[in-house]
Amino acid sequence: MNTKPSVLITGASSGIGATYADRFARRGHNLVLVARDVARMETLATRLREENNITIDIIQADLTQPNELAVVESRLRDDSQIGILINNAGASLGGSFIEQTTDDIERLVTLNTTALVRLASAVAPRLSQAGQGAIINISSAVALMPEFGLSVYGATKAFVLFLSQGLSLELAPKGVYVQAVLPAATRTEIWERAGADVDALPPMMDVNDLVDAALVGFDQREAVTIPPLHDATQWQTFETARQAMIPGFAQTQPAPRYLGPK
Repeated sequence: MNTKPSVLITGASSGIGATYADRFARRGHNLVLVARDVARMETLATRLREENNITIDIIQADLTQPNELAVVESRLRDDSQIGILINNAGASLGGSFIEQTTDDIERLVTLNTTALVRLASAVAPRLSQAGQGAIINISSAVALMPEFGLSVYGATKAFVLFLSQGLSLELAPKGVYVQAVLPAATRTEIWERAGADVDALPPMMDVNDLVDAALVGFDQREAVTIPPLHDATQWQTFETARQAMIPGFAQTQPAPRYLGPK
C-alpha cells in the first residue's frame, strides 16, 4: 500500500501541470489529474502508471463551471488520501484591457482566482485537522510587475500570491505547508491559447527546469519560490521593506503630505 499522500493537480493535461504529475509520479505518489482534455490526461496517465507503478485517477472538469468545479471540491473534501493540492490551472488573455471582452475577463478571473480559492478552501480544513499536507499555488512573476501591461492576468496572480502568503501564516502552525510559485515566461501552451506567436516571443524558461526548481523550493519549504530570480536577496529586501511599512499603517492621522495648505 502506498503510504505517500496522493497529489491532486489541476490543469494536468499539459505544461506545468503535466510536468508536476511526472515529477510526483517519479517520487512514488498516486495522482488525481484534473483538466478538460481527457485524451491527453489518459495518454499521460498510461505512461506514468507504466513507468512508476502508481494509481492515477482522472477527473474531467472545466473549473469555470460551478457544477464541474464542485466535483473536484468534493473529492478534495472526502478523499483522505489526498495530501497535496497543486492549484495550477490558469489562463491568460491577449490584448489590452480595453480590447478584452468583459465575458472573457470574467472567465479568466473565475479560473485563476475563484476556482483556485474554492479548491484550497475545500481541502484546507481536512489537512489542518490531520496536521499535515501541502497546497502549491501557481502564481506568476507578473504579479509583481504591473509595468508588463497584463492588468487582469497580473491582478489574478497577485491575488494568488497574497492568498498563499496569508494561508501560509494561518496554516503553517497547523502543520500545512503552503507554497506560492512565481514563474516568469515559461514555454507552455498558455501563450498560444492567449493568441500569441510563441516563436516570436523572447527566450523562455523550459517547463522542466521551472518545475524542478519549484520542487527544490517545495522540499526546502519556501513560502514563495521564484525560479527565475537569481539574486534571492532582492526578494528578501522587498519583503523587509514591505514589513517595515506595516507599523505606519496604524497611524490615526493622515501623513503631513496629505494635509494640504493651511
